[in-house]
Amino acid sequence: MVDTTHIVFFSPTHTSAKIARAIGDGIGMERRIETDLTLDESITPIEIKNALTIIAVPVYAGRVAPIALQRIRRLKGENAPVVLVAVYGNRDYEDALVELRDETTRLGFTPLAAGAFIGEHSYSRPGMPVAEGRPDANDLQIAEQFGKDCLKKLKNSEAPADFFIKGNVPYRYVAPSTPAAPLCTEECFACGECIEICPTHAIYLNQEGKIETEIAKCIKCCACVKECPNGARIFDTPYTPMLHEKCAARREPELFL
Repeated sequence: MVDTTHIVFFSPTHTSAKIARAIGDGIGMERRIETDLTLDESITPIEIKNALTIIAVPVYAGRVAPIALQRIRRLKGENAPVVLVAVYGNRDYEDALVELRDETTRLGFTPLAAGAFIGEHSYSRPGMPVAEGRPDANDLQIAEQFGKDCLKKLKNSEAPADFFIKGNVPYRYVAPSTPAAPLCTEECFACGECIEICPTHAIYLNQEGKIETEIAKCIKCCACVKECPNGARIFDTPYTPMLHEKCAARREPELFL
């Protein structure tokens, strides 16, 4: 018997968290647990039993973000139907949902439904927005209704059956990423906010009291750029103007039940 909603997410810029919570609101179970893996580097297993589970992850290059995939592998499901959620920056999610389905199945979960939602792209910046402000009110409304539909499906079936999810196997090949990281501008006063929110703990204060980043550990999530209280972190990449030009048209959530 499923009597709990358990929400799990990896969400450096909070977009995946917003969608997952909205779906949870739609499900509306009285007992609700939340597991935030964004800053959690522990390897201790997380057992989820008798819970309608929502697992939300960001998409990197059409696949599940590698660090998110690594962290959800701590999960162990038992009698745990799962709602799979991929959040992408308005380009495409390609094989991310299929990859997430396969991984969670190996971890003991039973896929119930899946959804691809849009979140503001990590590389979005003032003057060159990419899905700026997403998820917006309409996205969250769709997510909440999706949660209601997921609960209805669970109640109307003795056991979740296989259903179509868009994507391919083998998954899309993703070449190794070129090491890079955001930089501080002269406006940085070393408040340390970026240190606290970096999901891989790549940012630190050096001996001179200045902010530095261990480039090899940076996953380019740009949480530090978006959350800097002084606007003193920048990530200058040629992909931003390209995405701004080619991915400007609004895309809508895609749901699979």
